Amino acid sequence: MADNSRGPLNLGTVISVRGSIVDILFEKHLPHVYTLLRAGKEKQIAIEVLTQLDTHRVRGIALTPTEGLARGMAVEDTGGPLKAPVGREILSRMFDVFGDTIDRRKPPSNVQWRSIHQAPPPLMSRSTTSEIFETGIKAIDVLVPLERGGKAGLFGGAGVGKTVLLTEMIHNVVKQHQGVSIFCGIGERCREGEELYRDMKDAGVLPNTVMVFGQMNEPPGARFRVGHTALTMAEYFRDDERRDVLLLIDNIFRFIQAGSEVSGLMGQMPSRLGYQPTLGTELSELEERISTTDAGAIMSIQAVYVPADDFTDPSAVHTFSHLSASIVLSRKRASEGLYPAIDPLQSNSKMATTGIVGERHYRLAQEIRQTLAQYSELKDIISMLGMEQLSAEDRNVVARARRLERFLTQPFFTTEQFTGIKGKFVSLSDALEGCERILRDEFKDYPESDLYMIGTIDEAIAKKSNREKS
Repeated sequence: MADNSRGPLNLGTVISVRGSIVDILFEKHLPHVYTLLRAGKEKQIAIEVLTQLDTHRVRGIALTPTEGLARGMAVEDTGGPLKAPVGREILSRMFDVFGDTIDRRKPPSNVQWRSIHQAPPPLMSRSTTSEIFETGIKAIDVLVPLERGGKAGLFGGAGVGKTVLLTEMIHNVVKQHQGVSIFCGIGERCREGEELYRDMKDAGVLPNTVMVFGQMNEPPGARFRVGHTALTMAEYFRDDERRDVLLLIDNIFRFIQAGSEVSGLMGQMPSRLGYQPTLGTELSELEERISTTDAGAIMSIQAVYVPADDFTDPSAVHTFSHLSASIVLSRKRASEGLYPAIDPLQSNSKMATTGIVGERHYRLAQEIRQTLAQYSELKDIISMLGMEQLSAEDRNVVARARRLERFLTQPFFTTEQFTGIKGKFVSLSDALEGCERILRDEFKDYPESDLYMIGTIDEAIAKKSNREKS
């Protein structure tokens, strides 16, 4: 753990404990806001100063359970804020909000400790060019292009393939971009964290990954700060090592929820729908640190829970304002075996403009959406009356749409061990070429199964020629 000690000890006394909120009296020197304090027999209770009440009293939020804390107990001022470990040694490790390892291995030795409270990069050092970040996943690169250094939201319930998509992106970032991935679990269940750790180990992506968890059973203060700990680690790899970083946050709503709990405990008057009045500021402080500089880029993919599917909820509205792309996963597509189960009609990206992706890419993406939208409208007629009742033109649209749907599926590297199908990384040019040729009806004589779970379109041609030879 970080050693924050400096000079003579500045000691205080606990004067009140209300749940996670602790008021402390300091006679000599009043600690600064965000200073870390320690209390308890073995200094195991960590408290972060959030406000100065008067010239001698501060109010803080406990980042650990407050069991055993009582009035009159001594509190030690560490002289600095909460710190996170940074350095190459943290790769392939799992940490909590304090930078302590939670993977049953020895703590990393050769690390620096940095404050988790950092300012966002100044505007003059930010990159002003909009670059496409190629993921190697056809459905994302063609229909929902991601921005290098941008923020993408991943919307979806349980069991639709969120974790698989996240691990595949980590794999592709490590293999293709020589980047680092940092997974931040905010309010995660212990089961989810343990499963993800195992999946990443099996997929071989752990050596270039750091995992940070603030679990669901931890106090709100710890859940509220775990995102800042992960970002501090990400900033080290971007600024010092000049590498691209993929930051995965699951779930950004839990961060807002933890902030709401802290605000309520601090006695602040809630605003609309019970959220904290400082919601916009707190989210911006976290999100604005995720950016591209001249040194490297931090790109973030954030799982977003939308309360009661209400997209006008303040938490969703504030999150949307920071995102450059929204990837919506559909349970219906997952049930049809169309993985990744991305809904092309609900997903969107601010990068999908002619000025950024180019005329051809933009035109193709619009044509694909139009074809799939027409097919969606015709589904009711097909289910009631059958394909025979459709006009020849509509039948062609359906055939094209079904082939496009299957071509946009893809075998993943991270699922090889389960499916037995070798994973594929497909470049954007190959993905666009395949979609263009399907839209031109070059594959209307091919069975749909030839286009299912393949990489490039050439694999479908190879399947057909192999059949004809045999």
